[in-house]
Parts: sequence; C-alpha cells; structure tokens
Amino acid sequence: MSAGAAEIVIRVEGLVTRLGGQVLHDHIDLDVRRGEVLGVVGGSGAGKSVLLRTIVGLARPQAGRIEVLGQDMTRLAGDALRLLQARWGVLFQDGALFSGQTVAQNIQVPLREHTDLPQRLMDEIAAVKLGLVGLPQDAAQKYPSELSGGMRKRAGLARALALDPEILFLDEPTAGLDPISANQFDELVRDLQQSLKLTAFMVTHDLDTLRATTDRIAVLVDRTLHVGTMAELVHDPHPWIHEYFAGVRARAVPDS
Repeated sequence: MSAGAAEIVIRVEGLVTRLGGQVLHDHIDLDVRRGEVLGVVGGSGAGKSVLLRTIVGLARPQAGRIEVLGQDMTRLAGDALRLLQARWGVLFQDGALFSGQTVAQNIQVPLREHTDLPQRLMDEIAAVKLGLVGLPQDAAQKYPSELSGGMRKRAGLARALALDPEILFLDEPTAGLDPISANQFDELVRDLQQSLKLTAFMVTHDLDTLRATTDRIAVLVDRTLHVGTMAELVHDPHPWIHEYFAGVRARAVPDS
C-alpha cells in the first residue's frame, strides 16, 4: 500500500490545547498511518507529552477533533471509551510501574481492567510478555525498586503490550538510559513494531532513537506542527528545526 493510500489510525484536526493559560498547540493537524513509527519532538515545554496524553484521553483539548481507530475521542465516554482504550498500550516515562506490585502484577493491570480472565491465564500472559521484551522469568516476582532503569522500561513495555494492542504510545522511552541500553531498547521497539505489526507514536528528544526507529517525525515548534522524514526536515527553513536536525549534535550522529 502506498503512503498516500495508507490507512489513517490517528487523525488530529484543529487541535488547540492550553496549559496554565499558555497555548501549547494552536490548531494543529496530524495524521498517523497504520504500521508506521511516528516520532514527536520539540523544545522543552512545546507540549509533546501533552499531545500524547490528549490523544489517549488523559487530557482534554480546548478545541479540535481527535479520531483514533475510526472513533471520535471527543464523543466517547464510559464503556465505549474503555473498549477503545483496550486497543492501545502506553509506555510512560520510567515505566510508571506501581511500586507496591510485582512486575507480573503490573503487567496484569490492563488484563484485570479489561478482561475477566482467570489468574492462571493472566500469569501465563505475563510470562509471555516478559519474554517478548527480553526480561528473565524471575523478574516476574520482583518489585520495581529491585529493577534497573532499563529493566523498568522493559517491564512497562510488557504492560503496554499486555492486551495485544494495535497502537503503542511511548513517552521518552530511552530517557535516562545509558547509550548501550538506549540502543538496545531502540532495537527492541523496532523489532516488536515490525513483528507485531504495530503503529507506534513516540515522544522523544533522542536523535539516535529518531534515526533508528522512526518512519516520519512530527516537530512541535511555535505552537505548530511540521511533519516529514528526517531527510526532509533537515531542509526545513525554520531555524529551530534546522538546528535540531542539521546542527553540531545532529552531525555527530552517524548515518545508519
């Protein structure tokens, strides 16, 4: 299927959001195609995470329309919203695991919320998801405080994958990781995206991650959105975008 004919699984139209009286997004439009990895970047305070939270229904926009998997998020509530939310998974920064629950219990949170599966089957699913993200089976009974930062990210990713989602949302997935761990996590995300046929919406500031994983990139700058491939954005005339993709730090990132 050509890019032009690709199914749109997330459509944002005329989105306006404010935080503390400040406009973060000023009538922005964005389409996310099925099967792609879309990276979202921008300066500090540009509203990257707010955009993600608004799309998944954790924040309300002041204006605009958000359609996910063919359904209008601004019109859904109750059971209809819960059914739609079961079709995606979210990895928040640092995994956002519940500290008083084991890794297995954390992975099972979406299963408990959206299904009535017996405990035996939930234990089996948790074990499968642990293997999927490269964690040893003995991690299941550990608590988040007993894990390294990289392991917490993988445990959070296992939870995000618990319901076999169609869309994966990731908020700064490699933040705080050393370069080797970040590279391994990038490879894991890309491998899972391809093998599970996922659509991924990834907020990040990491140029290495953008280069290794994304098909297109959406740049939030001056309350507007610029979308393209990395090769296209290098030539964007906006000063911040040009410096980000063609500046000294960008030139230090080797071509793949």
